[in-house]
Amino acid sequence: MTTAMIVYASLTGNTEECTTIIEEALENLGVDVETVDCMQAEPEDFLDVDICLVGTYTYGNDANLPDEIVDFYEELAEIDLTGKVFGTYGSGDTFYDKFCQSVDDFTERFKEIGAIEGAKSVKVDLDPGEEDIENLNSFAKKLVEKAADL
Repeated sequence: MTTAMIVYASLTGNTEECTTIIEEALENLGVDVETVDCMQAEPEDFLDVDICLVGTYTYGNDANLPDEIVDFYEELAEIDLTGKVFGTYGSGDTFYDKFCQSVDDFTERFKEIGAIEGAKSVKVDLDPGEEDIENLNSFAKKLVEKAADL
C-alpha cells in the first residue's frame, strides 16, 4: 500500500481545509495517510513514507515562513529524501507580491534534498473554492500516479 505523510501549518484554517481535501482524496485513492501539525512533526518521519507533503501559509509583507514551521524547514535540509515523491501546497493572499512564497520555499528545499516533485504545487487564494478543490484532488491523483511509477 502506498503511504503518505502530510505536514501542515495553518493560521486561519485555509491551509488546514486544503489539507483535509488532499487527505480525503489520497485516502479515496487507497493511500494510507498520516496528517500531522508541523509543531508535532519531524522531517525524519518522511523517510518512512512514499509521498511527502507540506502545506503552509505565507506570513506577512516579507513573505516569511510561518514561525511554527521554520524549525521543520531548517531540519528538512539535514535529511536525504532521494527517490521520495513530494508535493507542496498552501494558501495565501494575492494582495501580496510574493503570493504563497513559503510553498515555493518548501518546493526548493525538497529538490535540494533529492525528492522528486510528483505534481505542480497548488496555491490557493484565501480559502479553497470549487476550482481549488478540483486542483487539490488532481494534485493528489498525480502524486499517487508518480509514486506508482517509481
